[in-house]
Amino acid sequence: MKQVKIKTKRKMKKIYIYALTTALVWGAAGCKKFGDTNNNPNATTTPQVGALLTNVEVNITTYATTGTTAISGGQYAQYFAETQYSSVSLYALPQNAFTGSYNGQLYDLQNIINLGTSKNTSTVAKILQQYIFWVLTDSWGDIPYTEALKGLEATAPKYDSQETIYKGILAKLGEAVNEFDGSTISGDIIYNGNVAQWKKAANSLRMLVAIQLSKKVPGAADYAATAFKEALAGGGITSNADNLDVTYTGAYFSPWYNLYNGRTDFGVANTMTDQLVSLADGRSQTYGGNNQEEVAGAFVSSTVGVQYGLERNKAIDFTTNNPTWARILRGDFRTNNNATATIITAAEVALARAEAAHLGWTSENTTAMYNEGIRLSYDQWGLVPAASYYTQSAVALAGNGSEADFGKITLQRWIASFPDGHQAWNIWRKSTTAAAPKGYPALNPAPDALPTSSGKIPLRFIYDTNEDQTNGANVAAARAATPNYGPDAPLWWDVN
Repeated sequence: MKQVKIKTKRKMKKIYIYALTTALVWGAAGCKKFGDTNNNPNATTTPQVGALLTNVEVNITTYATTGTTAISGGQYAQYFAETQYSSVSLYALPQNAFTGSYNGQLYDLQNIINLGTSKNTSTVAKILQQYIFWVLTDSWGDIPYTEALKGLEATAPKYDSQETIYKGILAKLGEAVNEFDGSTISGDIIYNGNVAQWKKAANSLRMLVAIQLSKKVPGAADYAATAFKEALAGGGITSNADNLDVTYTGAYFSPWYNLYNGRTDFGVANTMTDQLVSLADGRSQTYGGNNQEEVAGAFVSSTVGVQYGLERNKAIDFTTNNPTWARILRGDFRTNNNATATIITAAEVALARAEAAHLGWTSENTTAMYNEGIRLSYDQWGLVPAASYYTQSAVALAGNGSEADFGKITLQRWIASFPDGHQAWNIWRKSTTAAAPKGYPALNPAPDALPTSSGKIPLRFIYDTNEDQTNGANVAAARAATPNYGPDAPLWWDVN
């Protein structure tokens, strides 16, 4: 079977990678089936926006599953632990390149927009672009945005500030929900062309982006809260049937299946399993499995979390002595047939709404939205929470706007976002304050952190050195604009 290719690589000389969108992509008839992605949309002679969109949708889940932003973010947020090749979880220098996103998914999405053969397909492309830009800016900080994807007009684009990027994302998502018309969405395997569901997804993404600014732009009348309220009024995802996700079938495998296809490099960190056990949380039945193989009858859960932050020999000793250590997800949730990878869920939206109500951004009932978020998270995994779960002291809210309530809401956001490691990293970084310097949950750094690191949990990726060769002046300006630039430098919105 042919597996999904994570990224499409293109070569060019002398012209900076962000300029790739000067090329138009041509193809045969637009495809409508998942399986049609075997066609190469860049090798034919007529516009094939459907194939481009399908290809992006198949691969975009890597930003929330096993791509660098997610698998590394998930280690920093202690969702995951390395089982043998300890490096990221010990805080090796996170010097990563983002150009693969620009010449991959962002490139394809921009070609859909440039071709303009269908207003609705172009609008979906705009929504997905903003999601990718959000992940990128919350991984690296300042990145090319306003001058990116403009072809020969900007072969060395400036790095925009996070403030500019966030305002741009919020604005473009707000515009997108009003741009849909009666045209067909070609190649859409996420919602099969359902405009109403795409509007919910755009509004939900806008709410999640807005709530990420709550430390930096906290006021109920400020632009973040205003965008949140506009998106809420427009209608977001309220049911798991409307989740922004991709179900992999046939020859196309879930990224989580591929992660364990012949390898066992990652497990669920004991930080997560211990948290679930301490709360008697039913989601422990699904978050970890005790076997990486897809064997009939072997879909058994595990709460034996891998000790976080161990150097190689200790990690190997642990997994050898604990053979039922928790693999990421129970086996039936990462099967190679009909497995789903999520990007935005109803639970994440409900819990963001609970936080917004807690902050006074909206008049919704904080406790009601919080409890609904927990219910939806359980429902996502085919579970129902016991009534006693809501009433235990570590879960129940006082409803008084306290720091303790904020901590509980944030903890439930962290739990419900599993296994999206990048979202977990976002949630945790935003939760660190003077009142809670370790954040929610309270994370301790890796005990075996590399001596070459600061010993602190990284707060950002740093720019790849190739940027100095291709866009030197602008990357230098971006570094200079960040005080004490390095992995320990907080992002613009991460203020205490």
